Amino acid sequence: MRRFWGRSPPAPPRSVHEGARVQPVRSTRRRRGQSARGGAGLPRGWRRDKMVSPGALRVVRCGGGGQRGARAVFSADSKYLLYASGDFVKVHSVNTEETLGLLCGHADLVTGIQLNPHNHMQVYSSSLDGTIKLWDFMDGIPIKTFTVGSKLLALYALASAEDSVFVVIPKKGERDTFQLVSVKLPKGAGQDLEGKELSVVLDGVGASSKQIAFGREDSYVVSVKDVDLQVYFFKQKLLNRFSLSTAKTKGDNRFSCVVCHPTEDCIATGHADGKIRLWRNFHHKKGYTYSALHWHHDTVMDLAYSLEGTRLLSGGVESVLVQWHNESSCQKDFLPRLGSPIECISLSSDGVLCCTLHTDNRISIINSNLRFSRSIQGLIKSRDVKTGLVVDPRTKALVLNGEPGHLQFYSLQSDQQLFSLDIVQRQYIHQAGLKQSDLVKVAFSARGTWLATVEESEEVADPELQLKLWFYTEETQSFALNTRINTPHDNHITDMCFRDMDELGDDSLILVTTGRDCVFKVWVMVGDSDPEAHQSVSWSCDFVGSYHNYQATNCCFSEDGSLLAVSFEETVTVWDSLTWDLKCTFCHPPGNIRNICFGRLTCSKYLIGATDYGFLCCWNLLTCALEWNAHLNVVVLQPDPLSEHIAAVSWLSKESSLFVFKPSEPWPVYIQRNLCKDKILLAAFVPRDEPEMISSEKYLWLRKSQLFFLTDTQELMTLSTKPLEERLTPSSKQLAVEESLPVTPFSVLLGKHRRQQAQEDTDLGKPVVHNKQEQASPAVKELLHTPAHVLPSASFLCTIFINSLLISKENKSAEEVADEVEMESEKAEDDSDEEDVTEMEQQDTSHMELLGEITCKLSKSQEKELRKIRKMDYSWISAF
Repeated sequence: MRRFWGRSPPAPPRSVHEGARVQPVRSTRRRRGQSARGGAGLPRGWRRDKMVSPGALRVVRCGGGGQRGARAVFSADSKYLLYASGDFVKVHSVNTEETLGLLCGHADLVTGIQLNPHNHMQVYSSSLDGTIKLWDFMDGIPIKTFTVGSKLLALYALASAEDSVFVVIPKKGERDTFQLVSVKLPKGAGQDLEGKELSVVLDGVGASSKQIAFGREDSYVVSVKDVDLQVYFFKQKLLNRFSLSTAKTKGDNRFSCVVCHPTEDCIATGHADGKIRLWRNFHHKKGYTYSALHWHHDTVMDLAYSLEGTRLLSGGVESVLVQWHNESSCQKDFLPRLGSPIECISLSSDGVLCCTLHTDNRISIINSNLRFSRSIQGLIKSRDVKTGLVVDPRTKALVLNGEPGHLQFYSLQSDQQLFSLDIVQRQYIHQAGLKQSDLVKVAFSARGTWLATVEESEEVADPELQLKLWFYTEETQSFALNTRINTPHDNHITDMCFRDMDELGDDSLILVTTGRDCVFKVWVMVGDSDPEAHQSVSWSCDFVGSYHNYQATNCCFSEDGSLLAVSFEETVTVWDSLTWDLKCTFCHPPGNIRNICFGRLTCSKYLIGATDYGFLCCWNLLTCALEWNAHLNVVVLQPDPLSEHIAAVSWLSKESSLFVFKPSEPWPVYIQRNLCKDKILLAAFVPRDEPEMISSEKYLWLRKSQLFFLTDTQELMTLSTKPLEERLTPSSKQLAVEESLPVTPFSVLLGKHRRQQAQEDTDLGKPVVHNKQEQASPAVKELLHTPAHVLPSASFLCTIFINSLLISKENKSAEEVADEVEMESEKAEDDSDEEDVTEMEQQDTSHMELLGEITCKLSKSQEKELRKIRKMDYSWISAF
């Protein structure tokens, strides 16, 4: 892209593509009753060397995505749960559901997690970046990194293999063919080592970690793929192959997962037809037998044996965990309504807990008696995010599609779901091809007291539409349904928005909806005169607008709420929000308007629009003319609510790029090319609680708000000047845990005593000076929280440690010097008095110690006041 914003030559071609030079456009502005055409005066063009140089902001994954088939792992004591999330491993507390740490270091998706069988405080992880990392997951630091060089699709660590692990890699020279290989992990002093010594164990294995399992005492390995099953015996070096052809059995016999019995020679396999087959006598190619268990109506997605092997757990798309007893189809228990299809099942080493990973990123913790314990919910992965990324003004949480028919409120600070609001209020049936209603649009009022939602059925020709208005109640701390409007439009609703006039209150609220029925509608609150009504207000339609029978696609209000912009295919119309008169129109052929937004603050006189033919346009509302345009295939256009900046995300040649600009300036303030490898679909600016201190001038647009964006794989990402490791580290979590520990009686007594002393000093007018020894020294904290095996020698730390405990001699104030001089001059005449006082203090101390209390030493100002009191003549009291 050589030229982004510049002068427009005469006429645009019908076929345009990003990367060509800026082409001419003609802006049309029509007023009611007349039409006029005129050219747009654009700012001077500039080439790539005049642009702001791309910054080095870090793209940080915040949540979402998927586990990619990697099973979760419990720690040896079952207190922690480790699971893959994108390119890092999350460490969760099983009891508190809190994210305790992140194992960051992989450059691609994590595909496998395994506890080190020889050290349960360590964990192995594999990734598509071709590396195996050994972590101390309690401290969150990598110990070793082994570079294999090939993509690693699965990882297995066995107790019988001391210096090697098993991984699944693509077979060289063949497409979609994978191998199970043994990787010898070299021993060395460095942290980065080469793991190039590979031994092929099996060919033609599946790419999923659920399609390979190791048998009793690690004596054999089993692999399933399509309709074939392979068993390789390590000692005998014998390979047996079995096949389930469609001629022998009916249904879809393809294997989906496999697991081995922990104490017996038995293999359990899951299949696409919902059956579970139990294989025995597989040591012989012709003497093998199998029996079948059947309850699932669709693919069995994972299996897991209990610690003793007496129970078999299975899960699938039904969102039901099935427990089979003694391999009998007559004895089974169920745990239904787990929310979404079960993708992976893991058990703790003691067999007390079970963990299920679901397709929507939900994690369920289940007790051994098949009772639901708790759920770890981050960003729930929806089938399709139709609502966009919306920010709740009350909680500053991201609001988007969650479970089918639900609206999820996701906390960005805690990486947890705050709550889920059932909008559709119908039971969702997990069945392919079934047309059901779903949530498609959502909008909040400026204060967050009103919520508007649109739900529609999946029918294309004649959809069933419902517009619902919800009011937030302080009593229930949730939204309650206020108004339900059936068929608000005759066709699909394309967009809706509230008029953001926060200073005028809820009485001035206006909701606008646009639809494919070629109209936009204005909804207002009206008083309900029915005495039997449960609420005092409801919503009704106040105005219906259209333009030349074109489909209405987008709508937005200006910052002050006085103007409403509605796009009708290729034309943008501007309306007065008080009289609903059409003020002016803007047109930029060819291509329909994809996104529109008004400028804010000093740029409120501009209107920005993006077309589906790859043009970004800026119109001046005062002159009704095109201010400038850019040849850019914008898929996301998001204004910052707290500044003049607008973020535009483009998509070209499988690359997402970010452009941040002000409408009043003809050049972007920030450019980030190749933002991520996935396509960015949605974005949102989230206001910060406090403005962030940013030193670089080109990052000032991130000072008041933070930009989040969602990819087509539903991974939530953000731009940050700090890496994720600095924002959430195990050390900070350890400090937080220490601060939340219950205090002891001694600490309560000591804290009370210190507060009393500080209060006395304050009452006497003396500023409170804290003892440096009472304050936590960063050097001491770092020394205590750094793992011992990475600390330098004690001789090196001794000087730093001693210096951190020393009290620096501070400069004394003039008042303190004068007090000391006065005290020295009075020292001679007060020697006798001080001896008496000392004797009295010793006696008082002995009595106080018997009562279990401790006296404090008087300050200098208190001693001075005491001496003045002793010198005063109280003989006049005797006269009374």
